[in-house]
Amino acid sequence: MTNSSVASLLCSLGICYSVAFIGARVTTPEIPTWYASLAKPSWTPPRIAFPIVWPILYFLMALSVWMFWEAPPSPARTAALGAFGIQLALNAIWSPIFFGRHDLRSGMIVISLLFAAIGVTVIIGLGVDSTAALLLLPYLAWILFAAALNARILTMN
Repeated sequence: MTNSSVASLLCSLGICYSVAFIGARVTTPEIPTWYASLAKPSWTPPRIAFPIVWPILYFLMALSVWMFWEAPPSPARTAALGAFGIQLALNAIWSPIFFGRHDLRSGMIVISLLFAAIGVTVIIGLGVDSTAALLLLPYLAWILFAAALNARILTMN
């Protein structure tokens, strides 16, 4: 691995975990207070699941975007990186909307757009680096589950 490849991997990790850090700063104080007060479905994951699942997903996201970056330059690569950036921005704003503003309806809109953006990233990414695209599938599945949870919390509250 070249020095520039190591640098781009570290940059990918730094960007993805920065989004995770920002989300956690908004989310963590709201979990034992506001979020605990909401009516939630019986299939809500236990609280311990989130700090286990999210770091793994952010790591997979970082590897994916790094692999896209390392792929030979092409219009598809540019599109995959752009789609990844859009989904990461949507990821970054969901927590401040849902947990920070306590806006369940807008959170539902953002997470729906996030799911679509991840799907687009996977589809475009398959033409760039199929392994990188497939690394996003656990994230896509988790966001689908989170969107269903968001929707059910919205209807229950």
